[in-house]
Amino acid sequence: MSTFIVGLTGGIGSGKTTVSDFFAELNIDIIDADIAARIVVEPGSKALVAIKAHFGADFIDHNGQLNRAKLRSRIFSEPEDKAWLNSLLHPLIRQEILAQIAQANSSYCLLVAPLLLENNLHKLVNRVLVVNVDEANQIARTAARDPSSVAEIKRIIASQMPSEQRLSFADDVINNQDTSLEDIRQQVIDLDKKYQFLALTPL
Repeated sequence: MSTFIVGLTGGIGSGKTTVSDFFAELNIDIIDADIAARIVVEPGSKALVAIKAHFGADFIDHNGQLNRAKLRSRIFSEPEDKAWLNSLLHPLIRQEILAQIAQANSSYCLLVAPLLLENNLHKLVNRVLVVNVDEANQIARTAARDPSSVAEIKRIIASQMPSEQRLSFADDVINNQDTSLEDIRQQVIDLDKKYQFLALTPL
């Protein structure tokens, strides 16, 4: 029987990690696209070798790891480099995600991907769950947790799908606007009941 997959997405600073952590507390397997993206560029990987050849040795740190901050800065300013990187990594990340989904043991699994819709990963899932919050909260929350400047955070938000467009893809929405952690937890519990039922229903 194929695995029932819920795709979790939302803009930067929306609270995706908080939501996925609550699902994990309910023993739901979490597949994180960001972790998959790190796996495919581990030291010694073909992808990292290709990145070094394309961008130069200074994009690899002294531990042999990808210098993510430097690469992020480069691809934000160079669209052609971003397109090259995406064509290299997206198929590999998709392959890694599918391998992890195949190993999932819970009644359904959660695919967490900030760019679920932008990268067409929503085509892998049965339902799309969007964590929604306004831009002011996105900026405040991201600035509180990351060393990024407000200007950089705004550039990241601008590079992501607009909130209204993202919501148009949503089957379910978690409201994280001025919401307590307990409210978020209750929304997750309610959705878990729905997904448990849907996972048992023939597709």
